[in-house]
Amino acid sequence: MSSSAGSAAADPGGGVRIICGPTGAGKSAIALWLAERVGGTIISADSRQVYRGFDIGTAKPTDEELRRVPHRGIDVVDPTERYSAARWREDADRWICEAHGARRAAIVVGGTGLYLKALFEGLFEEPAMDHGRRAALEPVLSALGLDELRRWAEALDPARSHLGRTQLLRAVEMALLSGRRMSDLHRSHARPPRWRARYLLVDPGPALAGRLTSRTDEMFGRGWIEEVRALVRQVPPGAPAWKATGYRHVRAHVAGEIIQSVARERIVIDTRQYAKRQRTWFRHQLPAAAVTRLDPSMPGWRDVVARWWDAGPESTA
Repeated sequence: MSSSAGSAAADPGGGVRIICGPTGAGKSAIALWLAERVGGTIISADSRQVYRGFDIGTAKPTDEELRRVPHRGIDVVDPTERYSAARWREDADRWICEAHGARRAAIVVGGTGLYLKALFEGLFEEPAMDHGRRAALEPVLSALGLDELRRWAEALDPARSHLGRTQLLRAVEMALLSGRRMSDLHRSHARPPRWRARYLLVDPGPALAGRLTSRTDEMFGRGWIEEVRALVRQVPPGAPAWKATGYRHVRAHVAGEIIQSVARERIVIDTRQYAKRQRTWFRHQLPAAAVTRLDPSMPGWRDVVARWWDAGPESTA
């Protein structure tokens, strides 16, 4: 494998490589292996790893992994702070440029599709919204079930009514507080993308379900319950960080509302459903010509990664 760190540094505003895929697919291990060999900086595109203190349940890199390879996008904000895709885009722009300036290759790694869309397809300029009204509206919308929330979106912004819960919440919030449909804003206020993308889509296929179950057990074994027990003493229940998959069930167990086995079962179900939504997004949103697919359990996966890397960030082969 040839190192492309030098060419990456010489091409600010050009191509960037992305390792993406559903949660638990093995993206981080592949990125770490690759970054050590090409002199790369890993830029996390994970909407929950940005929150400080929420470590085990978001599968953050370990201290040892952070020593091996520079990471960005980890522990960026406090748990009570809102962190949008627009803000991540601005931060990611800076992290990529910093990596290039240090003669390191930037490797974007993660499964948050909205972050990738913001970075590589442009993002609209969000109109200002009243913070007081927004804070008052949030608990009302959060209390709605998914079907009811979807009905709201069908009435307020039909073009986005097919999306997942987080996107539905944002669409309804935007329509109610600004009087504008988010779908219209995406069309009329989009900023041009700064970077060109080349994707390595990591997905182990049917084996993912078992991997997610094993990972959940590993998280409990690493002290997830103890982590949440400490967090509930410091972080208010309405903080955005609590929306990370699994945390509400562990918090319910810590509060004595459910036993651990029930929490585990619900987390596994939620995580598999999240992975299914991610797969759907990647299937429909990524440009096929820019995607190389990888089953990380296949023999010779390192050769596939090496060929993808050496093809360059702008290759369509």
